[in-house]
Amino acid sequence: MASGGRRAKDKLFLAAFLLAGYGLASCTVGPNYKKPAAPVPAKWEVREPFREATPKDTVPKAAWWTVFHDEELNGLENDLLASNQTLKVAVAHYQQARAAAAVQNATLFPTLGVAPSASRQRYSGDRATGTPIQLSGPVTQSSWTIPFTVSYEVDLFGQRRRTIEAAQASLQASEADFENVRLVLTAELAADYYSMRQLDTQITLLKRTVETLEKGLDLVNSRHQGGVASGLDVAQEETLLNSTRTEATLLRQQRKQFEDAIATLTGRAAPDFHLPSQELSAEPPNVEVSLPSDLLERRPDIAEAEREMAVANAQIGLAKAAYYPSLLLYGQGGWNSAKVSQLFNAESGVWAIGANVAESIFTGGARRAQVQFSQANYDATVASYRGTVLGAFQEVQDDITGLEVLHKAQQSQADAVAAARRQLDIANSRYVGGLVNYLDVVSAQQNLLSNEQEAAIIQGQRLVTSVLLVKALGGGWDAASLAAVQEKARLKDIVAP
Repeated sequence: MASGGRRAKDKLFLAAFLLAGYGLASCTVGPNYKKPAAPVPAKWEVREPFREATPKDTVPKAAWWTVFHDEELNGLENDLLASNQTLKVAVAHYQQARAAAAVQNATLFPTLGVAPSASRQRYSGDRATGTPIQLSGPVTQSSWTIPFTVSYEVDLFGQRRRTIEAAQASLQASEADFENVRLVLTAELAADYYSMRQLDTQITLLKRTVETLEKGLDLVNSRHQGGVASGLDVAQEETLLNSTRTEATLLRQQRKQFEDAIATLTGRAAPDFHLPSQELSAEPPNVEVSLPSDLLERRPDIAEAEREMAVANAQIGLAKAAYYPSLLLYGQGGWNSAKVSQLFNAESGVWAIGANVAESIFTGGARRAQVQFSQANYDATVASYRGTVLGAFQEVQDDITGLEVLHKAQQSQADAVAAARRQLDIANSRYVGGLVNYLDVVSAQQNLLSNEQEAAIIQGQRLVTSVLLVKALGGGWDAASLAAVQEKARLKDIVAP
């Protein structure tokens, strides 16, 4: 009866101790996270034909580039998503963050271990015993032990909870970083693609001009041989022809650079990658812009900066938790016997329970310095967040203004090209009629080529700026998707080795 009473008291003691520990664990030190405010303008400076709307209504959330209705671009973007190495690095970093969050979730549970052992030892017959009893001789003894140990650190002041909070926020920041890398890479590919197509258009214009100039040179040579044109006329036409050929050669080199950049973005070796030439014929899509306040929920880089603030805030709580004691509960039980056949008998059972309370009394100011360090880190993330927000507003406004300017420039440049064509037709007619010298024709040819080239450049810039505007608006992404990004403790993971 006495033995049974002691066991009951031991169990009551252990239960009361555990309940006390869990009761203390309800306190969490450190500031609770609250997203700081950022300066937000009331509206964009927008003029026709642009208007404010909600980008998610016009820009697809996943494949934003499909708004350009270019099948070749769609194929290249799909290749990028499948094979880009920078994107694979971002995926690996996200998986690291998920694993780190799982490591912290594991601290919610006690650790259990077992360390079975077996030994056989011979003791000397002349060994010291500390008593006057005479030993009868050497002794050989076996020992069989199967001990189980369990330990659990009680989260007295929320250190573990702050650590898990930081890990979850870091996981969400990593997800936002992945989305931002994806957005940046796909936008870079689209911009390179349309820049290359702009060069294709310029090169085609130069090629046509070269053909026209070659015919013009034949005409001037014939007139020179007939004594109608001077050698100066021939030299002027040859100069324009060769300079046009030179310009086309240099543009081909620039085109190759964009083609190689596209190859790398899509995970291919540049020497083996080639895209056939194609003139630029696409028109920029009608990209509607949201209110500035909506931009905070549309940009993954802003979401990442906001989640980094949450991480830094939780780290302040971790630093403050160092001021408080820690409580470790532990227990041990198992069997120990000199004979393996009696190892699992009731008399062979052993157990022990206990607790350790630890508190740093003097740290030389290290704890205070760590709190100050964490607070300064949080202040830095707040400034970084606000800077990211301001930069986002600047990008959107710059691209809106750029599209407005380029739209007007395209209209006026179309008029300039038409006027340059009329000028060349008049110059040719007057030259054939002997009213002007060939310098007027050469000047008109140069003027037409320059204006056609400028029109091609403006068209390419409009498409690239449209890409940048979609990117600046977040590519249809929505920060609400981050709420579902959490690493929760699952049974299959808990029991996994």
